[in-house]
Amino acid sequence: MTSNTSTIKLQLFLARAGIASRRKSEALIETGVVTVNGSVAKIGQRVNPHKDKVSIDGKPISAPQKHRYFLINKPVGYISTTSDEVGRKTVLELIPKITERVYPVGRLDQESEGLMLVTNNGELAHTLTHPRYEIAKTYEVLLSSKPTNLALDHLRRGVKLKDGYTKPAEVTVLSHEENQTWIEITITEGRNRQIRRMTERVGYDTIELVRTKMGPFDIGDLDGEKYIELPEEKVLELLK
Repeated sequence: MTSNTSTIKLQLFLARAGIASRRKSEALIETGVVTVNGSVAKIGQRVNPHKDKVSIDGKPISAPQKHRYFLINKPVGYISTTSDEVGRKTVLELIPKITERVYPVGRLDQESEGLMLVTNNGELAHTLTHPRYEIAKTYEVLLSSKPTNLALDHLRRGVKLKDGYTKPAEVTVLSHEENQTWIEITITEGRNRQIRRMTERVGYDTIELVRTKMGPFDIGDLDGEKYIELPEEKVLELLK
């Protein structure tokens, strides 16, 4: 019998192979398309990366030799997925000539822009996106009109959405443009279209939304470029 010291959970193996984050890998396993040594896999199953044969839809999967990390400045009009059935532009199109299987971390909707990480390091993706770790994400948001102090305080304390109350946020007024206002919001959650729903809940439409920070990563690191690749040593240094 193989000891646990030489095996890892299957979802972790898939994450390290750049298939998806651990959470999404678990969902993939549940669909029944993942097999280990020819048998349909189960959540929590352990595998030996050097001996067991893992496949998805019959295609063998092996752990990557090298992790890759790209910071991108997503423009409006791109979607945060690896592919799209109706032909919309994806963020992977912003990075030419990638041979490894990589995927975006931390979604931004099609109308939003700003900082995203693209990687094949599933463990890092898990850390940056799992609610348990409460990774801070900062956005600059253009509101449809000048917010009241009451509305700003409401955002700071947390607002009630359909999926529950949001956690407290850091909110700062940056500038005013005619009847519109730029604010900065920092949150530690990652719900679907959360910022837009929060501002709408307190009475304001979001006109523009730009993510500027995610955990240790800052849009300033791109220095105006559409994307940059970070060496693993730099990523590990940032994560200390």
